[in-house]
Amino acid sequence: AYQFRLTFQDIFTIKNRHQGATLLKAWLENAKTSDLPPIVKVAYTIMNHWDGVLHWFESQITNGILEGFNSLIQSAKAKARGYRTHKNFINMAYLILGKLDLRLPT
Repeated sequence: AYQFRLTFQDIFTIKNRHQGATLLKAWLENAKTSDLPPIVKVAYTIMNHWDGVLHWFESQITNGILEGFNSLIQSAKAKARGYRTHKNFINMAYLILGKLDLRLPT
């Protein structure tokens, strides 16, 4: 399993989409025939999202920022235990994600 991980990480050091796709296809073939159910599951997940995975080779953009935003919004939602209106919830999301400095000048 560790060797699969290392090989997978090496694939994503490549900047060329065509070369990355070729190596990723080879990795997927090996992963699908492995006797490790989690690796097989990852292989099929990658196959289901093939276009998005290949797009990474061109853009180098991940959804990490969006996941961070979602975490902050979910935290605000949990703290409030519900908002009276959707508008109030949206405003709170803007306040949290905008990182506004609302301190009074001293």
